[in-house]
Amino acid sequence: MVKQWTKWAAIAGAVAALTAPLTAAPATNAGNGNAPIRLALIEGMSGPFADAGAAVERNVRFAIERVNARGGVALPDGAHPLELVVLDSQGSVEQALVQLRAASDRHIPFVLQGNGSAVAAALVSAIDKQNAREPDNRELFLNYSADDPTLTGTGCSVWHFRFDAHAGMRMNALADVIARDKSVKHVYLLNQDYSFGHDVSTLARAALGARRPDIAIVGDEFHPIGRVKDFTPYIAKLRASGADAVVTGNWGNDLALLVKAAREQGFAGKFYTFYGNSLDAPAAIGEAGVKRVVAVADWHPNAGTAAPANERLPHANAAASDAYYAAFRARFPAAHDDYALARIDVMVEMLADAIARAHGTDALAVTKALEGAKFENGFVRAWMRADDHQLIQPLYVIEMDKAGTPGVRFDNEGSGYGFRTVLALPPGQTEVPSDCRMKRP
Repeated sequence: MVKQWTKWAAIAGAVAALTAPLTAAPATNAGNGNAPIRLALIEGMSGPFADAGAAVERNVRFAIERVNARGGVALPDGAHPLELVVLDSQGSVEQALVQLRAASDRHIPFVLQGNGSAVAAALVSAIDKQNAREPDNRELFLNYSADDPTLTGTGCSVWHFRFDAHAGMRMNALADVIARDKSVKHVYLLNQDYSFGHDVSTLARAALGARRPDIAIVGDEFHPIGRVKDFTPYIAKLRASGADAVVTGNWGNDLALLVKAAREQGFAGKFYTFYGNSLDAPAAIGEAGVKRVVAVADWHPNAGTAAPANERLPHANAAASDAYYAAFRARFPAAHDDYALARIDVMVEMLADAIARAHGTDALAVTKALEGAKFENGFVRAWMRADDHQLIQPLYVIEMDKAGTPGVRFDNEGSGYGFRTVLALPPGQTEVPSDCRMKRP
């Protein structure tokens, strides 16, 4: 990988003005030294999904440092830096609610979470009650990964904003690609046994039925989340079913162990995943994933200059995409830390802008500033839909291949494998209707 790191040196040099402030310690004050604006990250920093929690923390810190390097958030009394407070939920609903109470007791106005839709739903419900009970201590929930459509559908809340595409949006993009692949005849659905996993199963049946009614669903199975240590029995059933493709919404260790077992058991079918490009997954899949593992993402490293012109979104500036990725890798150069989530940067930037326009951190004022807000950074164009607080953004369907092949300039985590774009959808094509009936104060 020497050549790869030589490339990083050259790219990092080209964006030195951007990356230099990020290599120093995070800013502790800004402007006239006013009190920091605190953001509580409630995430599983220990337990089976600790690696996923740590990856989120890196991305949030990176985004906060970028805002603070520019001076922080400008308010009428001066500039205020953003400050991250990390609270360990251990990946459980119960501990997440304990940590939410701790954030409320400390009067932290903004709560961030995403790894787990069940946790997110519990936080939404608790924040709704908290804000009604204590209007002078309201909190706003910013969700970067919990993809259950209900969160911006029938379970929507004025105090919740989602910055990731929900499961229905992601499934539509994946189904568009599956529909084009005439070799796919038999599909096995394998998902985690909680709300999001069941959503993926239901959405897959509907999307494939609409696009490819000839495809047979030969398996529809759920497994305990975060508790399966050996997926070999599941792979055996999958092979026995005659499936030539798997659709899964698995994430974290459950995805890494699943694809590792598939590789070891010689399963030859394709994996259509929500998170096949996520932390640890490409290395676990290895050579067996080449041209057979497909994922869907709001952005990926090879969305920039690596992508041919016909695979880039019309508005996307390739150099801006490359500069963002180079800045992240300069800040976190370790191979295992190579997991940049552009949507978290979008989230923090949009929040900082909304706080500035709201002239403070009052949750209702910031809510009004976020509703309908537009964002563009050169390679992401997005807007926050006011009706349901769902971010409308681009989506990429991507396919795994060896680094250095056309369209795969960068690999993932030094694994030697990366992803190329096979379908790029502008935000207008990712939008779907919502049945949210939001109750406003």
